[in-house]
Amino acid sequence: MENINLIDSFAEFKEFKNIDRATLMRVLEDIFRNMLLKRYGTDENFDIIINIDKGDLEIWRNRTVVEDDKLENPNSEITLTEAKKIDEDYELGEEVTDEVKFKDFGRRSVLALRQNLSARILELEKDNVYNKYKDKVGQIILGEVYQVWKKEMLVLDDEGNELILPKQEQIPTDFFKKGDSIKAVVIRVEMRNSNPYIILSRTSPVFLERLFENEVPEIFDGLITIKNVVRVPGERAKVAVESYDDRIDPVGACVGMKGSRIHGIVRELRNENIDVINYTNNLQLYITRALNPAKIKNIEIDEAHKKANVYLDPEEVSLAIGKGGLNIKLASQLTGYDIDVYRELDQAQEEDVNLDEFADEIEGWVIDELKRVGCDTAKSVLELSESELESRTDLEIETIREVLNILKAEFE
Repeated sequence: MENINLIDSFAEFKEFKNIDRATLMRVLEDIFRNMLLKRYGTDENFDIIINIDKGDLEIWRNRTVVEDDKLENPNSEITLTEAKKIDEDYELGEEVTDEVKFKDFGRRSVLALRQNLSARILELEKDNVYNKYKDKVGQIILGEVYQVWKKEMLVLDDEGNELILPKQEQIPTDFFKKGDSIKAVVIRVEMRNSNPYIILSRTSPVFLERLFENEVPEIFDGLITIKNVVRVPGERAKVAVESYDDRIDPVGACVGMKGSRIHGIVRELRNENIDVINYTNNLQLYITRALNPAKIKNIEIDEAHKKANVYLDPEEVSLAIGKGGLNIKLASQLTGYDIDVYRELDQAQEEDVNLDEFADEIEGWVIDELKRVGCDTAKSVLELSESELESRTDLEIETIREVLNILKAEFE
């Protein structure tokens, strides 16, 4: 076009992947019509032709031919003399179409239009990114690490959109550097200062659930349902699964032949220990499975208060509790019941308990100090007075009293 080179930016605008062609055309026409309204007071007698592929735009004005002495509105009317300068064949009452040149608007108006156009396109692009990811909440995204900071990580998707992975949403043993590929689930999408803010997570139970869907075809196809997922990221997780087809073993299908299916999930989660449990409506059986690998002797359930008392042989208690109390914590979260474990001794057994069985109540270094002075069982500690324990160990008197109260409670 013979106009000022207004649309250098057309080449940029047509590259926006998140804006469809029809929307972009509509925005461009709206911007130019606003310019016409400001200059002429109306845009009704103008035709705008946009060619995004060529980066070209034309504006044509339609005016009615009137007699030279009857011109009232130069925008909608043109004199017969002026019309004949365009084409000798024009007559009164006919419509004349002529092109409006951008150079006639002035440099300041053109610059303002360009700025307005850029702002509108950028705003539209942000809205489309927001709407795109609003529909992707709960889905896994594969991106590339672009920048690593102390409190968060910047990830780019395959279209160059910026995604945020906060430190608290990273597995504690995660280590990524710029250029690494990364998997995470979209957990939240917000608008902050008019910018889309897309938050990812690798610690959410939803992330583990989606990994199972990707690795286990039976889950993806709906033959196996994930009933619940609980996890302590990077440490341990429990997944309850159920199959509506009796011919399918849900646990076996999730684990795969020789662990082939679950191995990839464990590797992605930095060797997180994953227990896959067969879901059941039988609450006692469900709690028993949730506390695996411990072998349960008896369970008392208080449904009104959502509590369960579990009785085990002394040597099974540590298995039920798990390292750092993770097994019983996750079992409680999985079943929705507050679980307490109790040692159950046979009458034939000598009523004494190894100190290691109190690892969930007494800190390890305290137990080690008592063992150092020859106290391996609860009763061997209780046989000594507070003063004797204080003189023989490096423990403070408050710690000794606390230990004695715990051990006494065991035999009351």
